[in-house]
Amino acid sequence: QASGVQVADEVCRIFYDMKVRKCSTPEEVKKRKKAVIFCLSPDKKCIIVEEGKEILVGDVGVTVTDPFKHFVQMLPEKDCRYALYDASFETKESKKEELMFFLWAPEQAPLKSKMIYASSKDAIKKKFQGIKHECQANGPEDLNRACIAEKLGGSLVVAFEGSPV
Repeated sequence: QASGVQVADEVCRIFYDMKVRKCSTPEEVKKRKKAVIFCLSPDKKCIIVEEGKEILVGDVGVTVTDPFKHFVQMLPEKDCRYALYDASFETKESKKEELMFFLWAPEQAPLKSKMIYASSKDAIKKKFQGIKHECQANGPEDLNRACIAEKLGGSLVVAFEGSPV
């Protein structure tokens, strides 16, 4: 761990819950996280869950019409974050759901913040075993559907979050 930053147990629990899709009741499914954002603690020693920065599966179609757009809008304009997003997409053959890990490092973020997030990325990634898709975004233009579809499978992806790519 280059930066010596720790990862809070809650971060690992949330990842595990998002990764392991146990056969659950419709009520449990609604409480599952569709997206969650992580930040550094105020003392910069630990990666924690950012308060109130999540989308639950049960919110989609109720209070959240476009989960990915909503997710992008939750990211701060002038600071870095990590995020997990449970992407739903379709290829010509099948529908899939796969977790994506994001490092958000916008141009306007302070250099110190970019450096600590970049150097702490391995700490959080080590805890997220089995993530296939990783995306570093430096601005909203890196978070459009076409870019995400490219990361999820390129030309094989025909739809992302229910909309054609």
